[in-house]
Amino acid sequence: MKKGDQTREHIIMKSAELFNQQGFAGSSLNDIIAATGIKKGGIYRHFSSKDEIALEAYNYAASVVGSRFDEALDKEETAAGRLLAFFHVYGDVVNAPPFIGGCPLQNTAVESDDTHPSLRQRAEQGLHSTLDRMKSIINDGIQSGEFKEHLDVDALATFAFSLMEGGIMLSKLEGNNRHMQMNIVSFTTYLQQCCLKGD
Repeated sequence: MKKGDQTREHIIMKSAELFNQQGFAGSSLNDIIAATGIKKGGIYRHFSSKDEIALEAYNYAASVVGSRFDEALDKEETAAGRLLAFFHVYGDVVNAPPFIGGCPLQNTAVESDDTHPSLRQRAEQGLHSTLDRMKSIINDGIQSGEFKEHLDVDALATFAFSLMEGGIMLSKLEGNNRHMQMNIVSFTTYLQQCCLKGD
């Protein structure tokens, strides 16, 4: 990798960590300079604006979390296990989140709701991508006979995603993983009682 590419990647990585902890609006150019150790001119040699950095930074943070999801999903053989794998990636969200600062999608969605259309669009793409992944897992579970045929695939994916994101938010707010852990137990029970086919 060329030195210029390494510098650009360094700016993206450090900015992603900064934005995911302090927010886009709460992070100034001086904060980016402090986090990267690169002067203003060096940053603007690679990016035209803070907005451009933010979009690249979100993509980077989302890709890191996506890789963690991939690793967790690859270890599971059942559809139920694969759905729960998403939760387990955030099982210790307070102390060891997959990306520093918590869920990039959630943080970006909340902050950019009405203030930054481009970032909001990226977060919405992330939402649909994750929901589509969950729906594919549920459909696989139905096809294999693990899940009941009549399941509302869209509703179950939304329920799973909402439980996961709610657990992340509550656990981070309280500084205690108990909410995520309770949601894991509740969703496990729900899958067993309402989704899995009986013997």
